[in-house]
Amino acid sequence: MNKPIPYGRQNISEEDISAVVEVLKSDFLTQGPKIKEFEEKFANYVGAKYAVAVSNGTTALHLAVLALGLKPGGKVITTPITFVASANSVLYADGQVEFVDIDPETALIDLNQVRKLLESSPKGSYSGIIPVDLAGCPVDLEKARAIADEFGLWILEDACHAPGGYFTSSSGKRELCGNGKYSDASVFSFHPVKHIACGEGGMITTDSKQVYDELLLLRTHGITKDSGKFVSDASEIAQGGWYYEMQELGFNYRIPDILAALGVSQLERADLGLNRRREIANLYDRKFSNLDFIKPLTLIKDHPGHAYHLYVVQVTNRSKVYESLKALGIYCQVHYIPVHLQPYYKRLGFKKGDFPFAEQYYEKALSIPMFPSMTDEEVERVAQAVLSASRD
Repeated sequence: MNKPIPYGRQNISEEDISAVVEVLKSDFLTQGPKIKEFEEKFANYVGAKYAVAVSNGTTALHLAVLALGLKPGGKVITTPITFVASANSVLYADGQVEFVDIDPETALIDLNQVRKLLESSPKGSYSGIIPVDLAGCPVDLEKARAIADEFGLWILEDACHAPGGYFTSSSGKRELCGNGKYSDASVFSFHPVKHIACGEGGMITTDSKQVYDELLLLRTHGITKDSGKFVSDASEIAQGGWYYEMQELGFNYRIPDILAALGVSQLERADLGLNRRREIANLYDRKFSNLDFIKPLTLIKDHPGHAYHLYVVQVTNRSKVYESLKALGIYCQVHYIPVHLQPYYKRLGFKKGDFPFAEQYYEKALSIPMFPSMTDEEVERVAQAVLSASRD
């Protein structure tokens, strides 16, 4: 019997295990030196000035919208085709979510529609935009930046699917996701099926010292131990080496050294994993290109900077294909159910028909297995199963 193939799988090496064991034997399980090491190495990997490691991708989103200054009632634009956390982060800060439909060719947020929405609204109606690098396909942040600057918005790039991904700027330069050049902040996730697997964990990157400092404060209860930033009068409250101040209502969103050590080790193999993902996508592309009944969401030749967290195909008989593959031990997933159709968001006033391209995409989308440790034989097995099920 063939071995089951999941849609995603972590790859843990002996080096990863040794890195974690080393921390377990050290003096620090949390708030130790591995956190800073992970942050510095990740910032260097994506080309950003600063990085702040947190407990997961959702807490990264939450802290980022706060650090960017989102106020209660502030409106933020994002895509309905994403994991709910992208939109939920705005609600956590008592903001308001406004969805914009997708480009049906890429399933990324349609920046032309973003512009139309802003042009039809009074100046200052919106605070920011959260573009999502869906499946690892980078949004054109140069175009997004031009729109954001024109209308006074910040940009929070949800790059959870795209470490190592890039888009090509108008000058022909490769711009890595999260490098801080076009976004005010970017977030990444280290969930097991992501490029860098820590079990849980997240990272926020930015080129802004102000945003960086605010993230550090919010990550740890809003507390600072930096005497240069104290605001209380020493004549009113005793101060010494023990002293700290809670200056804002922050959170305990820290990542432990155990997970950071795993992240540092995984980061050393990040490019190898990314290259393998692109090889697998190329194999799939050859199988599925120019077919009427299967449409890959994007092709490598069209998006060379795609990071391929997911490989998404669109099939007309998705339920049948999904069940057929499941019966063969090939486990797929759907990314994503449109956020505006979730019961909670429908209670906020959204309804079916609001974003037709997103809804049409969802009806056909299927994420088939994609992870670096897949063998060519497994890729072939998946491809043939998809072809067979889709033809029937």
